[in-house]
Amino acid sequence: MTLHADALSTLEAWSAPTPEQERLRERYVEHLVAHPDGLRRSCYPDHLTASTLVVSADRSEVLLTLHAKARRWFQLGGHCEADDGTLVGAARREATEESGLSGLVLDPTPVQLSEHAVPFCDPRGGSRHLDVRFLAIAPEDADHRASEESLRLGWFPVDALPNPELEELVRLALVR
Repeated sequence: MTLHADALSTLEAWSAPTPEQERLRERYVEHLVAHPDGLRRSCYPDHLTASTLVVSADRSEVLLTLHAKARRWFQLGGHCEADDGTLVGAARREATEESGLSGLVLDPTPVQLSEHAVPFCDPRGGSRHLDVRFLAIAPEDADHRASEESLRLGWFPVDALPNPELEELVRLALVR
């Protein structure tokens, strides 16, 4: 199965938790049906990305990255690569690369979808990420290190997030 087929299958089977999330799920499926390259950066202006919310073993904190280009705190994640075989695999690779954590346990079912502009990534303007967000539980002795894509990493209490846009993602992840 190709990454495109896996992503399409994952999204077709996903039960969205809200009507807004269902609208996004339908949009993502339509995008993939219309664009065989819909997971590649070269698919302009929109392409799917994969990210991971890393939660501490006791579920009290989340690991976030201070994104070097955006200068904001986000979950870990990014673009799919040619050698990614699955969407959850792309999310795992990105989370591992960006955090240095090994032993992450990823739930293969998406938690949330987020469509957003990425002006900090596209000099042409107008590019949008169709992000598929997964949940990972970190090992108890998790020791992270920031990659070159991050200014730094940090653990934040689930009820004191530095970016309010992450509140719904964290809420949905904790329900899971």
